[in-house]
Amino acid sequence: MCLFAAIESGCSKQAIAPATGVLRVSQRNEPATLDPQLATLPDEFFVIRALSEGLVTPSPVGGTPLPAVASHWEASADGLTWTFHLSGGSFWSNGDVVTAQDFVWSIKRALTPATAVPKASLFFPIRNAAAFLRGTVTDFAAVGVTAPDPRTLVITLARPTADFLAIAASGPWIPVHPATVEKFGADWARPEHYVGNGRFLLAEWRPHQRIVVRKNPHHLTSHLTQLAGIEFLAFDNGDSEERAFRAGQLDVTMAVPVTKLAGYRTAEPPVLHSVPLFETRYLVLNTTRPPLNDVRVRQALALALDRTALVEKVLLSGQPAFNFVPAGLGGYAPSAQIKEDAAKARSLLAAAGFPGGEGFPRLELSSWPVNPAQLEAIQQMWRRELGIEVALASREARTHLVSLASGDFAIAFMTAIPDYDGASDLFTQLTSGHPLNYPHWRNAEFDHQVATARSLTDPSAYQGAERILLNEMPVIPLYFNAQNFLVAPRVHGWQADRLWTRFYGGLSVE
Repeated sequence: MCLFAAIESGCSKQAIAPATGVLRVSQRNEPATLDPQLATLPDEFFVIRALSEGLVTPSPVGGTPLPAVASHWEASADGLTWTFHLSGGSFWSNGDVVTAQDFVWSIKRALTPATAVPKASLFFPIRNAAAFLRGTVTDFAAVGVTAPDPRTLVITLARPTADFLAIAASGPWIPVHPATVEKFGADWARPEHYVGNGRFLLAEWRPHQRIVVRKNPHHLTSHLTQLAGIEFLAFDNGDSEERAFRAGQLDVTMAVPVTKLAGYRTAEPPVLHSVPLFETRYLVLNTTRPPLNDVRVRQALALALDRTALVEKVLLSGQPAFNFVPAGLGGYAPSAQIKEDAAKARSLLAAAGFPGGEGFPRLELSSWPVNPAQLEAIQQMWRRELGIEVALASREARTHLVSLASGDFAIAFMTAIPDYDGASDLFTQLTSGHPLNYPHWRNAEFDHQVATARSLTDPSAYQGAERILLNEMPVIPLYFNAQNFLVAPRVHGWQADRLWTRFYGGLSVE
């Protein structure tokens, strides 16, 4: 009997016997780097978190991060000083002991302008970290990071930061091996040089083909790691990886083609997994470009969309987003919501000088390669409700990001994936001058509300900031994404959280 007869008739493809103890996982986007401080994509951290770990690590169920290199820690009563105590059994893959000074060195590297760390702002809660990166403080001794002994790391913050422990669990906080980086420079992350402190070793990297990692015998928990290795296999699209899964060539996919979802939902044995993500898919509006510099136009574009129809009729997955920051992220509970109203949208557009869409310029909606049906649906909604036309353009992912950062766009489809389990991340990214403030929007009251909320332990303190955001509408939330993917019956213990973090410790394969 064919296992997936409900999906596609026929069993012409011969299943391939996998190597003993090796997990085969789909890798959709080719990593640009496996350097934790230079990486930006979830696809890169899928591999990096197999190879290295930080002071603490995210929990599969969310909430307080779990011990990793640090076995325990404590914070001072004022919340400014955090002391991390390193496990004496943590080793680099070359056998060196992981020390507190390795973390000091790695943080200094991340804050050195020449390193050009894309997410250096994740270190800004540290006292004088931002000033050191900008050059106004030149002596790193003034930065709040010290190692009084090899197993003690003391971090002093500029101000109390409620999400600090979650921030310390983020990818860029994963350390690098100082001697290896100093010796090989940019080439240190190649397989022949890579030194990490995680459960696995980098054995092979064939670009656009596969990345192979093998069990690290120097890791503290190597006796508990059941996998012999992991193969991250490159696939261009969901159709090709789904075919490989049915052929027995792949154990875990990244996604499932929309047309195959219904079949897999009833397949036996069950192999479809769905994870609701803390990921907002949204539209970025360039607030420096007319007519998008008019708040009435931005509001009209937001109110004219039917998010429920987009999710239920086009995507067949996810949840409509009537606010920007997902409920539950760091305990956040939104209070303000978008109230869709096509008639009000038309009135706002007319008040802005474009009655019935007359005279409205033909703008471009750009994206990286995504399901085009969702963009076409948005295009049609604006045409039907507002009488305006937008052109659709698809660019390579990194080119798309460069355009957003430089402001060379009008409207752009984008995804917001928090770097850590805290509401502060997405709100901070929209403050004035932040490098990820893609709408190039400035609002002093929003900045004040976010700065105030960051020091408070109650995540509801961000509700006022979101009310401003939804009134000014520099971004238009569309939906909260969900990952639908396939896991073969031979895989046991697969865990992934709502922030795209994978956990390899408890995994095994038959």
